[in-house]
Amino acid sequence: MAKRPHSGTADELVFCPLGGVGEIGMNFSLYGHGSPAKKDWLAVDCGVAFAGPDLPGIDLIMPDPRFLTAEKKRLRALVITHAHEDHIGAVADLWPRLGCPIYLTPFAAAMLEAKRLNEPGAPKVPIHVIQPGQVIEVGPFSFEMIAVAHSIPESTSLAIRTPLGLVVHTSDWKIDPTPVLGAVTDEARFRALGDEGVLAMIGDSTNAIREGISPSEREVAKELEKIIRAAKGRVAVTTFASNAGRIRSVAEAAMRCDRQVVLVGRAMERVIGIAREQGMLDGIPPFVGAESYGYLPRDKVVAVLTGSQGEPRAALARIANDDHPEVTLTPGDTVVFSSRTIPGNEKAVGNIINSLVKQGVKIITDRDGLVHVSGHPRRGEMEQMYTWVRPKIAIPVHGEAYHMAEHAALARRMGVKDVILANDGDVIRLAPGEPDVVDTVPAQRLFKDGSLLIEEAARVVPERRRLSFAGIVSVAIALDDRGQIVGDIQMDMAGVPEQDAMGEDLAELVEETVIDCVEGLPKARRRDPDAVAESVTRAIRGTLNGRWGKKPMCHVLVVTV
Repeated sequence: MAKRPHSGTADELVFCPLGGVGEIGMNFSLYGHGSPAKKDWLAVDCGVAFAGPDLPGIDLIMPDPRFLTAEKKRLRALVITHAHEDHIGAVADLWPRLGCPIYLTPFAAAMLEAKRLNEPGAPKVPIHVIQPGQVIEVGPFSFEMIAVAHSIPESTSLAIRTPLGLVVHTSDWKIDPTPVLGAVTDEARFRALGDEGVLAMIGDSTNAIREGISPSEREVAKELEKIIRAAKGRVAVTTFASNAGRIRSVAEAAMRCDRQVVLVGRAMERVIGIAREQGMLDGIPPFVGAESYGYLPRDKVVAVLTGSQGEPRAALARIANDDHPEVTLTPGDTVVFSSRTIPGNEKAVGNIINSLVKQGVKIITDRDGLVHVSGHPRRGEMEQMYTWVRPKIAIPVHGEAYHMAEHAALARRMGVKDVILANDGDVIRLAPGEPDVVDTVPAQRLFKDGSLLIEEAARVVPERRRLSFAGIVSVAIALDDRGQIVGDIQMDMAGVPEQDAMGEDLAELVEETVIDCVEGLPKARRRDPDAVAESVTRAIRGTLNGRWGKKPMCHVLVVTV
């Protein structure tokens, strides 16, 4: 816990990330204004991260808002900067704990509503649809959305004004003078904010380790057209479903190459439906569904697929496994991965690529050509932003430790006076006085497990890890009032080998262990079902460890008859 040199009753402005710092994903940030004991709060974004193999059975990870729940009466608003899952994906699950109004752009609002309709039981939340340039006042805060280029329509940064200073929250952005969809990053507005005087900038660190300036989406569009025009057979393009601009690029290329676009995947269909409703695909002929795929000549089709990250239930994985009911690929066809593999997904994507190569399919990734470009700024773009905004304080967010350290070094080179590296849960006082970490608040995780939200400390996940490592033995024993075994022992083993190294049947060995254990117990202990269960559990685990080298989970049920 840091010291509070400005403790007392004077108002202060603080920044507190509950997610998205030291990690990529799960963005959830708070701004607080008021006395150290009593503040008004403004929340920015409410996103998820995707669980890896270390969290078996867990679908999503999201910030635990327990700190903010206790402060919900003074939570003035939640502002969503754009509709990517790592910024909007936790709203439906966490809003009941927050209970505040939500402000977002039309596209993000439509995406949120589509998610709600697709998830039974999801709450209808009070949303306020606003446009870039519109200024909203909530409590001591006023905020303005500023248009930025990114890889999803209607992405925004925020200018947050308070009685103690102006903060720029960049969220995700890049500088792209020729985007396929949406506005360019509003240089004039950022320069005007810099002239007004910016106290602090909380900024994207994702590509801080990369030199130069990101290529434009328009360059990707040209490369995709070259690939489609040169292809002899079918072309399948997989990308993030939310990247409506990339999908428009594919559609424009297909139209110029006299090919029909086939949409494959429910997430893709949902996003495209929203984009069409909002005029983002004006001039593009209607797409057809997967049911039309097999009726089109091979040289007249471009399929746009979900599954760029190797998701096992997505369209591309099913096609690679020859498990899709309507879409197949054959030798001479081409699959373009117009995406970046998110760290942790490399093995799953690699498995799909290998399966497709074995089928004679040509694979094109960003290693082969400019078929994908990031939506985040490289160092050259970050330097331009610092030149425009000229903040007194810089706080790197949205990145792992290495990204944030490189961002911090860049900010110092750009002349920023105070650069602070934060962790989730840090409360950073921005004003008055020198900026500093003055407190910490809980910043745990919640896990989406089916339809339930469970706490990070719950026993479910470690138990599943143990199950995946060493299986489980379940035993049911009936004892009479003298502690003698009655009838047959009921037993089942899952995830346990059938035989040991000598070929001995492990199930028979476990049954013998149970009998020997019970019969070897003192008579008084045999009359205590809990004591019998505990002894049998230890005996089974010890026996299997000696013959197998692993200790499975054990469930022992003892009943008296």
